[in-house]
Amino acid sequence: MKYCKTCLQPDTRPNSVFHNDGICPACKYHASLKEVNWDERKKELLKIVEFGRANNRSGYDCIIGVSGGKDSLRQALFVKEILKMRPLLVSLGYPPEQVTERGVQNISNMISHGFDCITINPAPGIWKDLKRKGFKQYTNSFRSTELALFSSVPKLAIAYQIPLIWWGENSALQVGETAIMGKSGSDGNNLRKMNTLNGGDITWLLSDEIKKNQILQYCYPSPEEMEQANLRITFLGYFWKDWSLLNNGIYSILRGLDIRDEKPWEIGDPYGITSLDEDFVTFNQMIKYLKYGFGRITDYVNEDIRNGIMTREAGVQLVKKYDGTCSPKYIEKFANYIGITVEEFWEQVDQSVNSELFEKIGLGKYKPKFVVGVGL
Repeated sequence: MKYCKTCLQPDTRPNSVFHNDGICPACKYHASLKEVNWDERKKELLKIVEFGRANNRSGYDCIIGVSGGKDSLRQALFVKEILKMRPLLVSLGYPPEQVTERGVQNISNMISHGFDCITINPAPGIWKDLKRKGFKQYTNSFRSTELALFSSVPKLAIAYQIPLIWWGENSALQVGETAIMGKSGSDGNNLRKMNTLNGGDITWLLSDEIKKNQILQYCYPSPEEMEQANLRITFLGYFWKDWSLLNNGIYSILRGLDIRDEKPWEIGDPYGITSLDEDFVTFNQMIKYLKYGFGRITDYVNEDIRNGIMTREAGVQLVKKYDGTCSPKYIEKFANYIGITVEEFWEQVDQSVNSELFEKIGLGKYKPKFVVGVGL
């Protein structure tokens, strides 16, 4: 494993390829922002706004997928107050065993700012079965969840004849997931190619018990459906100079966002501003760390390093301290939810731990073979 010479991005991130000079794609993109003609980018944004207004068939000229968190609250208010559009918000609801009270409050806070919002709640029993299947088959219970999350917005956009979808960051640019790069930095119509969606393939979800007509909310629209609907997905973050975890968090906190108060070592998050609507993402970030050698803290410090508010050395210390950490209570909560023991949880995780990066020293205990910031 090698690290970017500028930040702490490892070359183990899926769909990311370093440049010959040892710099990661995300750092290259961030450096290029100094040369951006923001007036020209604003003109591009306004043309997209006009596309939404000109193709308004339902009374809503755009649609935004939201969780009520920092990014979606800032996006929704920007579209409504700055772009002067009328958005329809779409929220994918978690089942009662997964959603947090904080998450419910944050959605209510967002709606209170003057928005129409539709909440989609897939059947809880099938949701649980699919999370169990994803965990046992891929050690990733969010594989099915994210299919529903990403599919719900374009499916509703087609149903309501709303051709413009605003999405948040372009991960092809901001973290280097190059597989989804579209015709331009703002083009999000290649989202289906991201690692999570795998082209919209749902065949692994099907079984004798689960048929396709039971999981329609997990089916990403086909390219033909999207073309017929004249659907356009646009990354809003592409048009902001200051898009970042921290900036979006501060903006939204000042507008009523309720954040976490757990300790950083319990959630792998020193700010408490991500994954506010449910707790299972916390251990999923831990598993990501054991698979690829980086977790949530790495993503945090990389942004701060690129923005010049943290040194690489300070980032190394935070990553060493908090990356891959997770309170046992979240693991126990998930194990109980899908009907396995904590020991069975760790036995499954053990199958996916990257043995090139970690040495097993006990059930659920692993020692990194790499040195943060240096690699193997």
